[in-house]
Amino acid sequence: MQYPRFAAALLAFSTLPFGPAMAQPGSQSLHLIPVPREVRPAATQSLANGVQINCSSPCPTEDVFAIDDLKTYLASQSIVVNATSPVNILVTRYGSTLSKSIYADAAGLKSASDSPSDLPQEMKAEGYAIIPDGKGLAITAATDSGIFYALQTVKQMVIGTGSTAVLNTASIRDWPALKYRGLDDDLSRGPVPTLEFQKKQIRTIAAYKINIYSPYFEHTMQYTGHPLMAPPGGTFTQDQARELVAYATKYHVTVIPEQEAFGHLHYLLNWEQYTPLAETPHGHVLAPAQPDAQKLTHDMFFELAKIYPGPFLHLGADETVELGKGQTKPQVDAQGLGAVYLGFLQRIVSDLKPLNRKLLFWGDIAMHDPDLVKQLPPDFKQATIAVAWEYNPQPKGFTRFIAPFTDAGIETWVAPGVNNWSRVYPNFNNMFANVQQFTAQGQQMGVTGQLNTVWDDDGEALFNSNWYGVLFGAEAAWHKGEASIPTFQNSYGANFHGDLTGSIDLAQQEMMAAHRLLKDSPLKADASNLVFWVDPWSPDGQRQAAQIRPLLSELRLHAERTLTLIAQARNANPNLRETDAIDALELGARRMDMIGFKYQITDEIATSYANAYALQGSKNKDDRMEVSRSLGDINGVNGKLQDMRNNLSLLRDLYEAAWLKSYRPYFLHNNLARFDLTTQMWLERVDKVRSAQRQWANSQSIPPAADLGIPPPPTTAH
Repeated sequence: MQYPRFAAALLAFSTLPFGPAMAQPGSQSLHLIPVPREVRPAATQSLANGVQINCSSPCPTEDVFAIDDLKTYLASQSIVVNATSPVNILVTRYGSTLSKSIYADAAGLKSASDSPSDLPQEMKAEGYAIIPDGKGLAITAATDSGIFYALQTVKQMVIGTGSTAVLNTASIRDWPALKYRGLDDDLSRGPVPTLEFQKKQIRTIAAYKINIYSPYFEHTMQYTGHPLMAPPGGTFTQDQARELVAYATKYHVTVIPEQEAFGHLHYLLNWEQYTPLAETPHGHVLAPAQPDAQKLTHDMFFELAKIYPGPFLHLGADETVELGKGQTKPQVDAQGLGAVYLGFLQRIVSDLKPLNRKLLFWGDIAMHDPDLVKQLPPDFKQATIAVAWEYNPQPKGFTRFIAPFTDAGIETWVAPGVNNWSRVYPNFNNMFANVQQFTAQGQQMGVTGQLNTVWDDDGEALFNSNWYGVLFGAEAAWHKGEASIPTFQNSYGANFHGDLTGSIDLAQQEMMAAHRLLKDSPLKADASNLVFWVDPWSPDGQRQAAQIRPLLSELRLHAERTLTLIAQARNANPNLRETDAIDALELGARRMDMIGFKYQITDEIATSYANAYALQGSKNKDDRMEVSRSLGDINGVNGKLQDMRNNLSLLRDLYEAAWLKSYRPYFLHNNLARFDLTTQMWLERVDKVRSAQRQWANSQSIPPAADLGIPPPPTTAH
């Protein structure tokens, strides 16, 4: 498109030097996440001489912050911001003739006079327009959020570092499909992030246009009225919360604290003084009939409201599986589970009405009583948001999770999941199918938000493993309709890591293939921590081995191709971004490889020992040497038992380093102890086999394999 009318609007900037000649970018993708609503790629400009950034006067304070954020990013890429560069990024709020010219070009209108006096309604809150103006990029938006998101897109249009960096240009008109786009982060199942890492989370999710951060609390939020609740070292203090809220506000992220107010309160209910409030002794669920149960909720949320000033609070109230199985059984028997559940939820909402907040609650219990949900009073419906959640693919669709609330006239969000919990690395096969379809179907049914979830059920998960799923959640929530999985998979590595080789994208797909291999096996389980930790010599381990033995080589090859691809990406670009996430991917691949390795090693040990045992009575010299050789193969300088010890020790050290990059030391020992105990188990096996070796040297006999705990060799070739 030519820009004669736009040039006239740029008179105020006529002193800026004109840009260099521009080369067409060809067919290469812009690799933008989320993909803009409308985008037409244009030219590419060299940033060898840096870039200048100009803001129409008066430049609002919020826009200055967004520009400074862009400058910080450019500095991290060794790109100079100066006043003499031939490449310019122009920032202006919508309303002036200049801004209308920008919009007209972005929208393909004939002239600036065809631009509306206000941006279209769908674009007002967070939308923006970007055009190539012959010198770089010019952007406009009606709000500080719109300007911020436009500049986040500009960040992604900068490719490379230092003197080799280039700026991709394009005409873009963009706005979100969903008003609320969130991340729910589990802070109660073990990992508790440092405040600095939470700030990084805020910056990162904001860069991908996520505008909600919801920390999940069962017992880790500090309450002055209930000091027993939060553990030493694992407490998110009120001062830290206030600091995070203030920080997030600058990045257009609203912090919504989720404090469980009904179920998931086991850590609190373990304390003897809270035992009377529990549905079952030292259980998980509050007993609705107990007056102090509601007082507890009252105390927590009135304190939360003073710390978190946003318009939302999250009640949790999911998975109240013990309700009716303890002291509330008579009420549930008389009224029904749904009525008792919704009755207590209504009392909580009514009690918190003075806070004047929208109250979120998980929908998994209420969804089973849609008629009762419809009968809820209007004031309850107006005061709440139902968050329908489901974390796995649903071939028959997600309507049954959403409809009970949308049909009842309750504002509804959907909550898919990253599928990171209890796995050596997230299962992104499940994530893609879940996030894409749940979010798209939610849009069709009129939901207003998406709250993508991260859970740490067994306490081992590393958040830096999750960015692939978090960013696709951002894509799906911003994207109108069904987000493209292939487009995302081909953009992630370049966008998030600066890897233009495609190796990181392929590495993620290799890990998905490894998960799929196990899921499709007779074991019917992916690379879970349960599979990783099971002792391959145990009866459970031997049952698993029989189910996956034919797949072990293929499983390991997927993991090892992941490691090779990571190395190739690092070698091609020493300046890759977000290297902590790459380290987490590498650790996940090593743990995946270990699953196959331990079963292979077990089979080899069993076979070698059976061979030695069968030959122990032979008088043949070669046979007797073979006994010694077989035992040495199991336990020696490079023995198979030493291989297990060495690999576990390395994984332990890598895991500890990865943990401390994002989390506090709290809870870490629980996980390291498992590495240590498992390593100790293999060291004890070293001692047992060494004892057998001494017996062979002394008496020319060895004990049966069962005496050493060694399982029988596999009965079929693999």
